[in-house]
Amino acid sequence: MIHRQRLSSGAAGIGMTSRGTRDRLVQRLRDHGIRDERVLGAIMNVPRHEFVDEALATRAYEDTALPIGQSQTISQPYIVARMTEALLDGGTPSKVLEVGTGSGYQAAVLAQLVKEVYTVERIKELLRSSRQLFHRLQVYNVRTRHADGHLGWPSQAPFDGIIVTAAARTVPDELVEQLAVGGNLVMPLERGGEQRLLSIRRTEEGRETTDLGAVVFVPMLNGLA
Repeated sequence: MIHRQRLSSGAAGIGMTSRGTRDRLVQRLRDHGIRDERVLGAIMNVPRHEFVDEALATRAYEDTALPIGQSQTISQPYIVARMTEALLDGGTPSKVLEVGTGSGYQAAVLAQLVKEVYTVERIKELLRSSRQLFHRLQVYNVRTRHADGHLGWPSQAPFDGIIVTAAARTVPDELVEQLAVGGNLVMPLERGGEQRLLSIRRTEEGRETTDLGAVVFVPMLNGLA
């Protein structure tokens, strides 16, 4: 079931933010191997230009990461689509935790697809901006928290899926413990001087890990900012 949110946007019909521009982005994602039509539909529906500075709005539908301040970036649309597709592999989760709210874009995409999204962010200013944007775009199934992402959101566990949008050196045990059996943790991990995107499924016996390829993310840091 797709949980469409309104995501209204006054600039969505003109120039570089038009439907045609979004169509071209979605076609590029198809060309690069994204197959889940639910994910592609969510990418189409979310006005990415709203999640970047106005000066960068004309680049919002390029398949590239863009700065959002605080030394952070909004992820490349392909990476958002790839991580979301991996999370949905094997079934649509009902309750998802995102670690690293950032601009709010990944959470807004998830909100189109799952019933409940819980997102934590360590940088208070980014969280403030994303909260305001969720409200303005009428995204009502996302709950936010200012917290260290390594710790997850224990009081709301277990989660059917977890997405981490920053690269860790090790898989945080706290996050695995908050994952329901059968649930999927999708995250970048530093390995041998490079980052690899991993899909880690929790089983009755432990974990099953799939390597989804090389990626580049900002590092996952401890504490609050």
